[in-house]
Amino acid sequence: MSPVHGYHASQNGNTRTQETVVFEIGEDSDFLRLLDRPRPVSVEKKRSFDEGSFSELSSIGSPCRRSSFLGSPRLNYESHPVVSDAWETLRRSVVHFRGQPVGTLAAVDHSVEELNYDQVFVRDFVPSALAFLMNGEEEIVKNFILKTLRLQSLEKIVDQFKLGEGVMPASFKVLHDPVRNFETITADFGESAIGRVAPVDSGFWWIILLRAYTKSTGDTSVSEMPECQNGIRLILDLCLSEGFDTFPTLLCADGCCMIDRRMGVYGYPIEIQALFFMALRCALVLLKQDNCGKEFVKRITDRLHALSYHMRSYFWLDLKQLNDIYRYKTEEYSHTAVNKFNVMPDSLPYWVFDFMPSRGGYFIGNVSPARMDFRWFCLGNCVAILSSLATPEQASAIMDLIESRWEELVGEMPLKICYPAFESHEWRIVTGCDPKNTRWSYHNGGSWPVLLWLLTAACIKTGRPQIARRAIELAESRLSKDGWPEYYDGKLGRFMGKQARKYQTWSIAGYLVAKMMLEDPSHLGMIALEEDEQMKPLIKRSASWTS
Repeated sequence: MSPVHGYHASQNGNTRTQETVVFEIGEDSDFLRLLDRPRPVSVEKKRSFDEGSFSELSSIGSPCRRSSFLGSPRLNYESHPVVSDAWETLRRSVVHFRGQPVGTLAAVDHSVEELNYDQVFVRDFVPSALAFLMNGEEEIVKNFILKTLRLQSLEKIVDQFKLGEGVMPASFKVLHDPVRNFETITADFGESAIGRVAPVDSGFWWIILLRAYTKSTGDTSVSEMPECQNGIRLILDLCLSEGFDTFPTLLCADGCCMIDRRMGVYGYPIEIQALFFMALRCALVLLKQDNCGKEFVKRITDRLHALSYHMRSYFWLDLKQLNDIYRYKTEEYSHTAVNKFNVMPDSLPYWVFDFMPSRGGYFIGNVSPARMDFRWFCLGNCVAILSSLATPEQASAIMDLIESRWEELVGEMPLKICYPAFESHEWRIVTGCDPKNTRWSYHNGGSWPVLLWLLTAACIKTGRPQIARRAIELAESRLSKDGWPEYYDGKLGRFMGKQARKYQTWSIAGYLVAKMMLEDPSHLGMIALEEDEQMKPLIKRSASWTS
């Protein structure tokens, strides 16, 4: 592979700044030869589920299925018009590079300006990858993993500043030169993104997907490649580096994750902390126990213990904890301080007292000095359940909250990305008057169908598939008819998003993954992790966990 960089010169002709990054893969690449390697076969899956335990599900292996890419769905869904439409639309989004499928476009909506929706996003491709894996179509997932790994190794410069070596791209685009009849790939590491923020979550999603691919196929040859092992270590090096921070959580800028615009998630957002935790646990499984691997295993284990304690202790909120914060004293000093972050009780928002049910709880959006963001964020809480960052009692409490606050969090279209929305003066300050993030729209309390697969996975793991069934039925009543929108607006999600793209790929894939997972719950094993006995909390925070 030889990187090709696009530059422009400054006025004095001395400074050169990178605009695009292009890479080419030779025909003799080791990555391409991997396609022909054999894979081991594991045992057959169960086909039904009601209230079974996750441990029973995860002990069931996935069969190695040799179907050709772009084949028909393996499950008996042909008679279901919504599923049939979803598969057909998903396949139209597939991107090829030199004859091989390498990902899916963010959206295939030609009625509006494409912007970067004509690219393959790392985070967006994850539900597509899971859908293909569940249908026995492994080639596209392997190709995606290897292509993005090659992009990671490139030098990344934004306005003359070099990014960390392990940063994964937010997205990439396949470009075809009709004159040379040659294809190249350009990558975006944040230099073209809205707000010019590098994605923190891409590397975590890449590790999680690598583990899902390995778990689903039984093929360890990809993860054991020296290049993959090095890629994992580079990502870990970035986020395990020691510095001035006194917290085990990961400090991040606004716009670094799925909420990729200014929405007040700077600091220690729950989404990044949950993905960080999950990626660390996946890396423990994937890393080889050689000299380099053992060193990282120790660093990961130490961080996981500190991170799990911090998140379970300080990010968790239920009725008892809310009342404790309400009665906090301030200006406390020393290790005996109860109010460790000097949070002012008067900063408690009025809505949280009505939102918190007597049974239930959730991980709040952010905790940092003198600041607690009490908003509910769906992705972070669902990933906390799937990664076992949430204890079984906490996971059950999160499900209790969703059931108790169904109208607020689900409404007429699953699922609120966050709750509640910023309004009026607060919206102006926090979002910078962002017209796309007006109240109950887009990232500001909008409803995102892609979150359906995360909710379904969390429901199955906690033994509550009936919640997922109810949400899927709501989605089925509208998604296909509406043209698979990116998001919905309004308190209940009644209106198609004002600026939402139609035929949004992860809306389609999220529905398919939810549907297939509910049909065959053993699929959960590729994306969920059981509780680590060594990280069980010593103290339970409140009675609502066990009531």
